[in-house]
Amino acid sequence: MSFLTRKYPFAQSSHWLRDCAVYCMIVFLILYLLQPFGFSMYQGNKLLVSLLFGGVTFACCLLTLFVERPIHQRISPWRIWHEALAVLLMILFIGICNFFVFSLVFQFPITGGLLLMFLYWTLIIGVFVTVCSVSLSYYRYLRNQLEALLDKTTEAQTDILVTIHDTSVRGNDLQLPINDLLYIEAQKNNVAVCYVNEGKVTHAEIHTTLAAVLDDLQAYHNIFQCHRSFVVNLNNITSAQGNSNGYQLRLGNCPTVVPVSRTYVPKLRSFIA
Repeated sequence: MSFLTRKYPFAQSSHWLRDCAVYCMIVFLILYLLQPFGFSMYQGNKLLVSLLFGGVTFACCLLTLFVERPIHQRISPWRIWHEALAVLLMILFIGICNFFVFSLVFQFPITGGLLLMFLYWTLIIGVFVTVCSVSLSYYRYLRNQLEALLDKTTEAQTDILVTIHDTSVRGNDLQLPINDLLYIEAQKNNVAVCYVNEGKVTHAEIHTTLAAVLDDLQAYHNIFQCHRSFVVNLNNITSAQGNSNGYQLRLGNCPTVVPVSRTYVPKLRSFIA
């Protein structure tokens, strides 16, 4: 369920006619070349009938996208379940319209049982196509554009200062705006803090442990342990590449690539809005 409530990263396509023409061409080619559903037994002009079904598909797609567009603009953020429902409804609408055209062309009576059976199989096929289409598109985007999906809280934390305590006898605590923090790396008995100071990437070594830092910053959900040796500020991610085996994160102007190990990938995805 958490997957379905994530933001869907693609804006609605502005190329209505092109998209509708693609769907129209797919239906036309399937019918004309493969001739399924007993279409090969049809004695009339198969080319014209195939074009008819393609035209019906084109009109259904165009109408669906026309209705969906204002809804898409009104709902923000547009989530995965919104997109999946829109795709499934479009498939059902196309299927029903083509069903009635099919009955007209082949001149067979429409009964309630026949219609329900058709809707049943259309729904099964539609769910499969929807899951494949939406999930593949989403994870292809996620692989290279993870940072765009993160629910960042930079504005809400503008005036917040955090303190990283130095546990050595004469140590000096490091206090900085949370939005300037990039990442923290464990290094033996110390941690290396990477942050922005007056526009420049700066490093400071503090005598403490990564566990202690996480305990101090546990109230801030954007401070995320992405590796056994790294803690990162999700708000400052500017690039993310990888897959289910791990990601590599870049933060601002920092030259260091911060790894996300495979163990932490599922937890990282739970931060996606």
